[in-house]
Amino acid sequence: MSAEAPGKADVPAARHTLQILSYLAGQRGPVPASTLAQALGLPRSTVYRLLGVLQELGFVLHFPEARRYGIGLAAFELSSGFARQEPLARLGRPILASLVDKIGESAHLAVLHGRDVIYLVEERAPRRPALVTDVGVRLPSHLTASGRALLATLPLSQLRALFPDRSAFVQRGDDGNAPLPGSVTSYRELSRLLAEVRAQGYAAEDGDVTAGMASVAVAVRDHSGWPAAGIAVTFARSSVPPERWPEIAAAVEHAAAELGRRISGRTG
Repeated sequence: MSAEAPGKADVPAARHTLQILSYLAGQRGPVPASTLAQALGLPRSTVYRLLGVLQELGFVLHFPEARRYGIGLAAFELSSGFARQEPLARLGRPILASLVDKIGESAHLAVLHGRDVIYLVEERAPRRPALVTDVGVRLPSHLTASGRALLATLPLSQLRALFPDRSAFVQRGDDGNAPLPGSVTSYRELSRLLAEVRAQGYAAEDGDVTAGMASVAVAVRDHSGWPAAGIAVTFARSSVPPERWPEIAAAVEHAAAELGRRISGRTG
C-alpha cells in the first residue's frame, strides 16, 4: 500500500508539469508565473515549484528582468527527437500496407508544408504503375487529394493566408503541360471545392496530378483535432469508376482513424 502511494501522488504533479510545458509552447513569448497559474487553475506555489524544477532541468528558461518564463532548450530537443524518429512514417507504413492489401491499389501518406504537401510514405500495390508521389516529393496542395483533405480542415483565416491571391495557385500548366479544364485558380474556387470535401467526408482529384489517374484522400487528425497528415489511394481512372470512390474512401477513412489513434497514444 505504502509503495503505491508515492506513484499516485506523482500523477497530478506530472500532469501539471506537462500542462505548464504545453501552455508555454503555445504562447508567442515568455509569460509571468501568475499568468500560468491563472490560465491553468493552479496554486501559484505549485507553479513556482514546478517551474523551478523545469528550469533546473533546462525545459524552462527564466527571464529575471521581465519576470517571465519561456520554453527551454531541453524542450526543443524533445521536438527534435520527434522529428528524427519520423513517427508518422513509422506508424503509418504498416497501416498503409494493410490498406493496400485490402483494396489492391497504391497508397501514400503526406503532410502539409506551407502551400505544398510532402510525401512521407508510398506503398505501391502489386502490378500497379509507379506514381509521381514518391517519398520526399513536394506538390501543390490544392492539386492533390491529400492536400485538399488537409486544407479542408484548416480555419478559414489560415486558408486565406496560404492563398492570398491568384499567384498562389500553381497549375500543372506551369511546368509546360496544358492547364486542365476546371483547374482551381482562385480562392473562391478553392473554397467551393473544400466545401464539397467537407460535405462528402473525403477529398478527390481526377487527373489533376497525372493524366488518367485519380485519388481519394482523408485527413488524419491528432489528439487536438488538428490535421497531422493525409492518407490517399491512387488508381487508374479507367479501372475504378467514380461510383466506387466512396467505397475506397471508407477504407481510407478507417486507416486515417487508426493512424490518428496511434499518434494520439490511444489503442483501438
